[in-house]
Amino acid sequence: MRTRLLPLLIVLMAGVLLALGFPLAASTAAAEQQRVVVDRLDDAARFAALAQFVSESRFGPDERRATLGGELTSYHEVYGIRAGIFYRDNRSMAAAPDDWVVPYEGEGRRAFNEALLGRRSHDPPQVWPWQRDARLTIASPVVRDGDVVAVVVTDSPTGMLRSRILRDWLLMFAGEAAAMLLAVGAAFRLTGWVLRPVRVLDAVTHDIATGRMTSRVAAAGGPPELRRLARSFNEMADHVEDVLDQQRAFVADASHQLRNPLAALLLRIELLALELPEGNAEIASVRTEGKRLAQVLDDLLDLALAEHTAADLRLTDLGALTAERLASWRPVADDKGVNLTGDTAALTAWADPVTLSSALDAVIDNALKFTPAGQDVEVAVRLAAGGGTVDIEVADHGPGLTDEELERVGDRFWRSNRHQNIKGSGLGLSISRVLLEAGGASIGYARNAPHGLRVTVRVPRDDPRTASRGQGEAP
Repeated sequence: MRTRLLPLLIVLMAGVLLALGFPLAASTAAAEQQRVVVDRLDDAARFAALAQFVSESRFGPDERRATLGGELTSYHEVYGIRAGIFYRDNRSMAAAPDDWVVPYEGEGRRAFNEALLGRRSHDPPQVWPWQRDARLTIASPVVRDGDVVAVVVTDSPTGMLRSRILRDWLLMFAGEAAAMLLAVGAAFRLTGWVLRPVRVLDAVTHDIATGRMTSRVAAAGGPPELRRLARSFNEMADHVEDVLDQQRAFVADASHQLRNPLAALLLRIELLALELPEGNAEIASVRTEGKRLAQVLDDLLDLALAEHTAADLRLTDLGALTAERLASWRPVADDKGVNLTGDTAALTAWADPVTLSSALDAVIDNALKFTPAGQDVEVAVRLAAGGGTVDIEVADHGPGLTDEELERVGDRFWRSNRHQNIKGSGLGLSISRVLLEAGGASIGYARNAPHGLRVTVRVPRDDPRTASRGQGEAP
């Protein structure tokens, strides 16, 4: 979850910094340029003050014009800025360098025309660091007796201005980078603080979902809402555990308490049968139903115990365990005329040997029960694709199940309508599923070609307790 939340926070913080950084960068560049513009306007105002007293003399050199020319020349030599004073008809009063004239187009002409109207340049186009050939043109009017008689024009290189803007931008970038690093660190701490209770809650939820009903959330750390959620979750888990314990206790007690009256009832039936003629059909039917009821009660008790018992997981040789169960069931198969074969490879996996043996007994018993004489029941132990589990497959050649029946097989008390006359309670495969799930294993059903049922018991090769803890720690 952190890997999904952190990029969102980082993108939002980067967006905020960029939204603040671009206007700040533009404002910094504008401020640097305005400082240069003000300085050039001051220089232009000084030259305009000198030019006010220069007259157009036709009878010899004008000392004031010579002085003004010297000032412009010194200004150009020291600062590298072209400067000149031009009459309204574009004639030069004084200029440095001497051959410099008013531009006929571009920003220089615009500034000159603006100054002819009596306005000084105040908003020249912004110069950016990447504009290597950009120049800054400033114009100021020379006013004499209320009329604009000439214009002072300065044309400045922008190398130093662009350097200062770039320096300010680099400092700003460094500051934003530091702020971004600080924000990322704060985001890591914040998401860790917020998500720590979520990770714990996820791990405990996974534990409860896999049968460890005693797991609880430690309501410490995190926002108050998540701490309150943890407490509520613990209360809910306690309530659910109490309800399940009561349900299991009720089933176990009911099954146990009903066995004694049922045993007495069956005994009375046998005594009553002594008074009836031999081979009476009704008494035989009553005997069958009584024995079936006794089997259902025994299976209910086994199911209640299976749901309540924790698995004792060990690294088990599934090949040897399966071979042992085959040897136990082979006399039953021989008595029925069914060929029980096994391909038991030596493969190890994590399982509870007792519960896995019970599950295999139920599956093999079910296969032998529905396989007619002369047919085969094949049991194989093999490594599953991917190598993460070991599969124990039990395939019979009985009547099989339809697609609708395959979806329901394993449900409690469910039996196919076609098999109602075969001995059983409909709880055997349900008990097997409960026993297997307690140890992290699973059971699946599929058709067996050309007919029959294929049951696959899948056992993990890695300790499921370690795997579940790993999953809980990486939400």
